[in-house]
Amino acid sequence: MQAKSAEDVDLRVRRRLRELRTQRGLTLEEVATRADLDVSTLSRLESGKRRLALDHLPRLAAALAVSTDDLLRAPDTEDPRVRGTAHTRHGVTYWPLTNDGPAAGLHAFKIRVSARRRTPPDVLPVHDGQDWMYVLAGRLRLILGERDFTIKPGEAVEFSTWTPHWFGAVDGPVEAVAIFGPHGERLHLHRDEGA
Repeated sequence: MQAKSAEDVDLRVRRRLRELRTQRGLTLEEVATRADLDVSTLSRLESGKRRLALDHLPRLAAALAVSTDDLLRAPDTEDPRVRGTAHTRHGVTYWPLTNDGPAAGLHAFKIRVSARRRTPPDVLPVHDGQDWMYVLAGRLRLILGERDFTIKPGEAVEFSTWTPHWFGAVDGPVEAVAIFGPHGERLHLHRDEGA
């Protein structure tokens, strides 16, 4: 049990050391010099390839201008809330549900399709990727190539965006959750076409 506790403290200090160093914009070399340690020792401490010794703590704390207690405390948990702002383009409002750098380049949005978005453009857009949508409320019109679909609440669709496509409202506003790849996100939120 005591070994587990020592490992937890070691891991916590390593993470806190790296967090404080990067917050202050300091290099390994700068902190090592201030703490009177070799750069390789500090690097191995941060990476877990070397165990932390008690005499390292006061020197590292001083090098980072914090107390030893601050160096030993657990790092703050990041705020998990997504703080993006809504964008409206061509009758669709997009609220981001993922922060920057989502996994595998996917971007999730809650969308609201205006009841006025009923007429597809003359040329349906095509782009690299895959789109996925889940309808929460209203009836969504989805055109894929030559086919015209009505998607009801509780139904999901997934399609290759190499197929000419467009979505709009059937008879009132539509709310849905959508997941776009990076190409789809750029097309729906940033290009000037009637996507």
